Amino acid sequence: MSIKEKKIIIKGAREHNLKNLSFEIPRNKLVVFTGVSGSGKSSLVFDTIYAEGQRRYVESLSSYARQFLERMNKPDVDFMIGISPAVAIEQKTGARNSRSTVGTTTEIYDYLRLLFARVGKTICFICGNEVKKATTNTVIEWLNQQSEGARFYLTFPLHDHEGHSVKEEIDLIKKRGFFRIYVNGNYHDLNEEDFYPKKKESVFVVVERFKNQKVNLDEKLADSIEVTFKEGENRLALINADTKEIKEFNKYFECCGIKYEEPEPRFFSFNNPFGACPVCQGFSKVMGIDMNLVVPNPNLSLMEGAIAPFKSPKYSTHQRDLIRNAKEYGIPLNVQFKNLSEEQVRLLRKGFGTYIGIDGFFEELERYTYKMHIRVFLSRYRGYTTCYACKGARLRREALQVKVGGKSIHEIVQMPIEQSLKFFEKLQLSEYDLMVAERILQEIIKRLTFLNNVGIGYLTLDRISNTLSGGETQRINLATSLGSALVGTLYVLDEPSIGLHPRDNSRLINILKNLRDIGNTVLVVEHDAEMMREADLIFDLGPEAGAKGGEIVASGTYQDIIKNEKSLTGKYLSGKLSIPLPEARNTSITKTIKIFGARENNLKNINVEIPLNKLVVITGVSGSGKSTLIHDVLYAGLAKYFGMAPEYIGKFDDIKGAEYLDDVVIVDQSPIGKSPRSNPASYIKAFELIRELFASTHQARARGYKPGYFSFNVPGGRCETCQGDGFIKVEMQFLADLYLECDECNGTRFKKEVREITYRGKNIIDVLDMTVAEAIQFFKGEDKIVRTLQLLADVGLDYIKLGQPSNTLSGGEAQRIKLASHLSAQREKKHVLFIFDEPTTGLHFHDISKLLNCFKILLERNNSVVIIEHNLDVIKCADYIIDLGPDAGDKGGEIIAAGTPEEIVRVENSWTGKYLKSYLSNGNYQLK
Repeated sequence: MSIKEKKIIIKGAREHNLKNLSFEIPRNKLVVFTGVSGSGKSSLVFDTIYAEGQRRYVESLSSYARQFLERMNKPDVDFMIGISPAVAIEQKTGARNSRSTVGTTTEIYDYLRLLFARVGKTICFICGNEVKKATTNTVIEWLNQQSEGARFYLTFPLHDHEGHSVKEEIDLIKKRGFFRIYVNGNYHDLNEEDFYPKKKESVFVVVERFKNQKVNLDEKLADSIEVTFKEGENRLALINADTKEIKEFNKYFECCGIKYEEPEPRFFSFNNPFGACPVCQGFSKVMGIDMNLVVPNPNLSLMEGAIAPFKSPKYSTHQRDLIRNAKEYGIPLNVQFKNLSEEQVRLLRKGFGTYIGIDGFFEELERYTYKMHIRVFLSRYRGYTTCYACKGARLRREALQVKVGGKSIHEIVQMPIEQSLKFFEKLQLSEYDLMVAERILQEIIKRLTFLNNVGIGYLTLDRISNTLSGGETQRINLATSLGSALVGTLYVLDEPSIGLHPRDNSRLINILKNLRDIGNTVLVVEHDAEMMREADLIFDLGPEAGAKGGEIVASGTYQDIIKNEKSLTGKYLSGKLSIPLPEARNTSITKTIKIFGARENNLKNINVEIPLNKLVVITGVSGSGKSTLIHDVLYAGLAKYFGMAPEYIGKFDDIKGAEYLDDVVIVDQSPIGKSPRSNPASYIKAFELIRELFASTHQARARGYKPGYFSFNVPGGRCETCQGDGFIKVEMQFLADLYLECDECNGTRFKKEVREITYRGKNIIDVLDMTVAEAIQFFKGEDKIVRTLQLLADVGLDYIKLGQPSNTLSGGEAQRIKLASHLSAQREKKHVLFIFDEPTTGLHFHDISKLLNCFKILLERNNSVVIIEHNLDVIKCADYIIDLGPDAGDKGGEIIAAGTPEEIVRVENSWTGKYLKSYLSNGNYQLK
């Protein structure tokens, strides 16, 4: 093998801020790319190496195939040698589609559908027996069980063709050569008598008479059975001549008079009309009366007016009827609604005595929906509720009657992945079924094993994809890629450790090593110290961000990086630099938010107390219930209190202390804008101030240009040829679309007249091309603009350009721009609870201290901060920690410890405490 084949050689990489880089990467190694945020890691790994690997693979396909694939532009690089087809596992949020589940994303559900279609046993609704089609063999097997010497008539039921009388049907069978019939226990020979019964139902046409001799069930009888099935249109009846008993067989898939569908893969698909529940169309939810809205406060009793619609004067008569009839039907009036039994709630919905019932009340109102005020009233209590037909299973009820190993497909996808893996490993099948299902089972077990190995065995296969955290989504993508078992491939991962507790890191690293060991090259963009320690090679980019980055500062093994004086990463890894512990923690007694009875997902009916005006960090292993507690319970509960309409509210009894807050804000990693027209300057309102400044110049006033004239989003000053895009798109059909610079504005987006307006020698295009750091220097003296831009610098984003399209920002950058926006808009008088979900994503050690400083500013402005985080540098700086666990899924959902970091490390069964101990002692990254 030549040297070139053993290495990926890159010459002249200039994508974005890269400084004409030339270097080599050994193949079949685990290589980590690190560096401060904005140093060019993603530009190098994703926009150059991955893009070229993907582009070459796509271009190798036929022109017909290429038109259906994403067409990719050639990255700005002189040449690359030794690159393999590339697979990227990026930091993207999951599908927003509520039909997408963990099972469909990983393709396990497709294999399950095939398994159930091929070896599933349909169970009869009525008798509970397996539904089977009759065959010649089943008829012979039945005869073998009968007494020897018994006399039988081999018959088929008289046909019932529409429009034909009994006489016409009998004449028809006589023409076909059948002259013997059996009617109501009597045998008739039509050669000897003309006999026409009154009804078709009781008439059987006799094909053959025989005496049962078990040893003589030969081919002749088998042929007669086949003929009978054929003549009887797949129906056959054996009549005992002595006892008159009739045993019917048919080749239809039916039992107890019910005709069932024969299982096939689409029968188990909730995305196909053939298999989906006809009521909810496979969504599992229907628009109906939401009991959470009907009973908004379950802590109230029926006497106190727990049922909201009955509290209004107009409908209070129903409340009086309820109170009048309650005692007779055993409904307690002074017990909190949440403590009523299921049967009591069912009665309240159904009604009793003269009381109409909740369901009856709304059904009555439905008759008057032509009245506007009734429609408005009903809308207050409508919401998406679990489908009453399929009970959330998404499939038609017949599909749920098909079982494998005694379980329906819905019962299997409801199990945690860890349990479903055990189910399939222990599954016992017949020899024939095993031959059919062996390959399918291998694929299912392999994929479930990968999901379990990446640390998400606590998830269920029916979990909706858009409810997963970023880390869970990425690990599902990783497991899906592992499931394909490619060899000789270039795997490119973007921070795979996000969403992972330090405890689970080693498991992830082992998977990446396995990927390398089977013959793949693994490139990882990462800031995690443990990942770097295990890497074969590290590239440290920098030295700073943006225009000051784009160079390889250091490369080599972990030890080489630590010894390199130029490497900022090396200084943090060696302990020469570290994020200091806070000088003093806020341990004062403050007001608190108290959550009572949180029991959503895996939360075990817990009570949580969150102190206000402090930096509170929620920790715990992946899947312990952090996101459920903070997103579904705390945020959703407070959002409802403040009159907002959260998508989903988790189950809890009560939240107290909301009156101490003025607002609640969640700062997540969703994009700040999907269009290239959106940019950081416009998001934090700095662009408005800049446009006003340009409009106030002497040149602009003389020409009558208003601030809107300096926007490329609206007609006026923008170039109308390209509509302010700066480029013209030319579709190339089989090749990547060409984006040609607009001839009219030369890619500047603005008309010539706008470009002539300058401020301090720079026009609006020059300003949008500045980095935040350059703009702060340029606008010195313009305090409002500088103050707004300084907030971007404070959150570590001084390297991004003011006009950078928002769809090119990473999730971590988007989150920090939102933080800057809130810092800009925040007034000291308002007490806001800020919730952050893993704000350190995409942050180098050096940038985390800037982020911590922003949290400090928020707290100084009389706010409260709650963070979901695994990063030990942030955890060690917390005023208060709430640690969930002890493990993931069903084994989690409890509070293991709560208190300061020093108190947490003393709790023996806290995983967070174990890993935090060394950080509190010396602050460096050598995990003990």
